[in-house]
Amino acid sequence: MVTVKVARHTSSCGTRPARLELVMPGLRISAISFLNTAPLMWDFEHGDAARSFEIEYTVPSACAAALAASQADIGIIPAFAYAEIPGLVILPSIAIASKDRVRSILLVSRKPIEEVQTVATDSSSRTSVALLQVLFAKYFGGSRQLTAHPPRLEAMLRRQDAALLIGDAALQVRAEPGYHTYDLAHEWHKQTGKPFVFAFWAVRLDALARLPEGVDLAEVFQRSRDHGLRPENIARIAEEWSPKLGMSRDDIRRYLTENIHYYLDRESHAGLQLFLQYSREVGLLSEVPDLRFLGPVAFGKTRK
Repeated sequence: MVTVKVARHTSSCGTRPARLELVMPGLRISAISFLNTAPLMWDFEHGDAARSFEIEYTVPSACAAALAASQADIGIIPAFAYAEIPGLVILPSIAIASKDRVRSILLVSRKPIEEVQTVATDSSSRTSVALLQVLFAKYFGGSRQLTAHPPRLEAMLRRQDAALLIGDAALQVRAEPGYHTYDLAHEWHKQTGKPFVFAFWAVRLDALARLPEGVDLAEVFQRSRDHGLRPENIARIAEEWSPKLGMSRDDIRRYLTENIHYYLDRESHAGLQLFLQYSREVGLLSEVPDLRFLGPVAFGKTRK
């Protein structure tokens, strides 16, 4: 039996497990402390899946940095970061994606998007910044000046035409008179007709040798996702996160079940490949990486 010691921390999103430390070393997971990852982490936080792993919570860009520096073995990383880190494989069938409006990746602007020249960007997700750059370059008149900034909307808009907000900060944005709000997943879908994949689980190949015998990584993470998406568990997540974000339980439930698509299925795979291709075309990538998966991959019927 493995003893798990749980340390907790308090962040802007409330108190949640920050690190699960095992007496017997396990593979290190770097996870994201956003609402939309809560269903993916269900078995790790509410079941026994954490027994074979050490878990730390952070932001998407830091997950990618931890994988790149060999400080983590498994991470839920921005899709764009996969192209920048060698030696990774993707856990099949799991994603944080959207088939149209996502609500948690927003460009908030003082003028129409075609007139925007400067943008303050929350740089905690490289994929969201890259998506914005692709949309500007291919559909809205060319590149813009981007400046990294902490995700505080009023401060971001003091000197810039627009602000890019992601994750929980974007979910808390309320419509204000005189502002234009653009959902980037919707803009992508409107232009391409495809879903957009923001993140997925990736594993360092050199870590697989330390995988405990009998552990099927893909099955562990897929099962956790499936358990987290059960209606009764979505209700528990909504109850927990509602006071943290100032959102109603129904609003959180709709976000997790209608706006977020948790499957890296055939349509999402096509959208991911197109995004990486466009990233190369606009000069963000030198080449389009091969999407390598852990184990066999079969794209079944697309789930709603």
